[in-house]
Amino acid sequence: MALDRILVVDDEDLIRWSLQQKLSSWGYRTLEAPNGETAISLAESESPDLVLLDVHLPDKNGLEVLKAIKEWNPRAAVIIMTAYGVLEDAVVALRLGAYDFVSKPLNFEELRATIANALETVKLRQEVRHFRDRDRKRFNFENLVGESETIKNSIALMKKVAASPATTILFQGESGTGKDLFAKAIHFYSSRAERPFLAVNCAALPENLVESELFGYERGAFTDARQLKKGLLELADGGTLFLDEIGEMPLGLQAKLLRVLEEQSFKRVGGVQDVRVDVRVIASSNRDVKKMVDDGKFRQDLFYRLNVMTITLPPLRERGDDVKLLCRHFVSEYDARFGKNIAGLTPEAERLLSLYHWPGNVRELKNLIERAMILEEGTHIGADALPIDVAEFSPGASDAALPDIALPEKGTSLEKVEEELLRQALSRTRGNQTRAAKLLNISRDALRYKMKKFQLQEAGH
Repeated sequence: MALDRILVVDDEDLIRWSLQQKLSSWGYRTLEAPNGETAISLAESESPDLVLLDVHLPDKNGLEVLKAIKEWNPRAAVIIMTAYGVLEDAVVALRLGAYDFVSKPLNFEELRATIANALETVKLRQEVRHFRDRDRKRFNFENLVGESETIKNSIALMKKVAASPATTILFQGESGTGKDLFAKAIHFYSSRAERPFLAVNCAALPENLVESELFGYERGAFTDARQLKKGLLELADGGTLFLDEIGEMPLGLQAKLLRVLEEQSFKRVGGVQDVRVDVRVIASSNRDVKKMVDDGKFRQDLFYRLNVMTITLPPLRERGDDVKLLCRHFVSEYDARFGKNIAGLTPEAERLLSLYHWPGNVRELKNLIERAMILEEGTHIGADALPIDVAEFSPGASDAALPDIALPEKGTSLEKVEEELLRQALSRTRGNQTRAAKLLNISRDALRYKMKKFQLQEAGH
């Protein structure tokens, strides 16, 4: 493991020598500079991990040297040393980016702890930057797979929104269309990319925990609140908060969220002080939020606040040849991960996948390819490696038996028609989901998804 390098800047030979001895005994490598010019030159050429910098130098003020070093390398850790205990110098140094300051004569045990903490902070910041750079590349719009006009239009709109000052965005689309993936792409394409991206699934948390997760709480707010906890809104300050399945958020909490969106401030649970934040909120739902408003299940005022910029993601069945592109992408991804040598899919397997209606969208396709890659022992994924629902799917199988359906004079919604047909199929089969799915020419998984969507009982009705 490479040793951390520390640049010691002081005009007194004895101080530099004593620091060099101590630092070496602590396991560090050292560089030395007797003046400001040499310090700046070494900082630029050697990129030390940390700088111990005296304020008073023969040729330059130490604060000028600090400023020059931070301009060259903003992430460098600099600890100021001063024999004069001048508080003003210390305050200015901290404003210019110094990590800390120590007074002469030096207390070596305190100095050792300060150096260790400074280097640990630098490493943590480097790790954060590394992961953010990795995520920025991973979730770049250019890396998203899709050539269909529908997805291209959606991405073009997302780029405009990402570059705008808009603080609220609403994603609508079926489950599995990639709303979380596109939310991350918007974040990392925007000026907020250096700040946090945090996500919470509103349907996955118990109702009594959602508020404390979002807003945090003060010490003593309730029995188990032994210390202050910052919520996701506060932790995401300057960045993005993704609220997945916002339609599941309790109505009472929706009113508090509305205040955050309008005023960019809130109170922690049990708190009296306003906490101000600058956060972009991206919400998503696989349900029709407008219909939920009409049904009294979602606040109208919150819907209008979120609906300033709504992006509807197309289902996979409407993306044409994107199915083939995504298949090849996932085969390549899992081939590298599993260490196999699978080149792609057979023409018959590609044909079947192109015909399938994909009720679970891209998520279903990805899971299907992963399963097929595990099972396949040849060089290409064949039709026999596909699930029965996909292999036996026939797009027009039940069209001939389609009854005449009269449209009411005042019209109706397709969702109501879908829900009624679902109820009839379950009633006719006495709740047998496999047979009901066959009557509707959909997979059992698709049936279960629609039952959950329309809040039907597992028994069928």
